[in-house]
Amino acid sequence: MANLKKLLAMFALVMFLSQLRVHGVSVSVGSSANVTTETKHLRGRCHISGFLHGKSGDCNRDHGSVCCKDGHRYPQFRCSPPVSADTPAILTLNSFARGGDGGGKSFCDNRFHKDTELVVALSTGWLRLDGKRRCNKMIRINGNGRAVLAKVVDECDSVYGCDAEHNFEPPCPYNDVDASPAVWKALGLKEEIGVFKITWSDV
Repeated sequence: MANLKKLLAMFALVMFLSQLRVHGVSVSVGSSANVTTETKHLRGRCHISGFLHGKSGDCNRDHGSVCCKDGHRYPQFRCSPPVSADTPAILTLNSFARGGDGGGKSFCDNRFHKDTELVVALSTGWLRLDGKRRCNKMIRINGNGRAVLAKVVDECDSVYGCDAEHNFEPPCPYNDVDASPAVWKALGLKEEIGVFKITWSDV
């Protein structure tokens, strides 16, 4: 009976994580390492602050975007884990170009950015809710044995979504670094991976 309860609890967690939005791609729940990482954060300082009721629309599905479904409840986060010299995060893929899956213009500078630019979006808590505004600042991303500097130009909104401004995608997770194709290339990562565990820090 105890084993059955554990299996049911793990299944419930996997189903929950599968609904979390990773801007541009869905969270991978096929790897036990990914599930373990997410579980630690869920038990940490950042908890669900509410739910957004989904509304479908004209969603650009580039980069495997997860699109909102009518009536579905999506978790919202008004926090992110503390930032350190090696802040754990998930790297996701996004186009900040006009017509890309990033939706409208970037939050920080009201501009679109070419896929060749080293730019990122941070989850809401990291961008502006932890007491340090990171708009137009540089961060260092470490992953795949490499490091790259990238400019923060946008917010991966962890509170709002399911509208045209957010490409009709649900709110982001609380630990997302949403990066341009140029960042992925600089780290030597193939775009087909979709999600990759990294660390990052302020510069």
